[in-house]
Amino acid sequence: MINILIVDDEKPIAVLLKMGMTKAGYNCVCAYDGNDALEKIEKHLFDLILLDVMMPGIDGFELMEYIRDMNIPVVFLTAKCALDDKLKIS
Repeated sequence: MINILIVDDEKPIAVLLKMGMTKAGYNCVCAYDGNDALEKIEKHLFDLILLDVMMPGIDGFELMEYIRDMNIPVVFLTAKCALDDKLKIS
């Protein structure tokens, strides 16, 4: 089974994503901040991470630097729409 980590400080968004992904047949775990995500990444293997950019504490960009060498695919989740933000994400 494919394991997905959903990282979002907006709990309703994370829960909604988890419901949809679970219904599609994926095993999902939620983390509600960057520190929680780091702990889960160190303890479990994930096939994909859905990662919010804007979070308190460790944000999505900082977390991405930590997991970059782990070769885990990451999809950024963001409400940012400025061109500079989109270029940074790319």
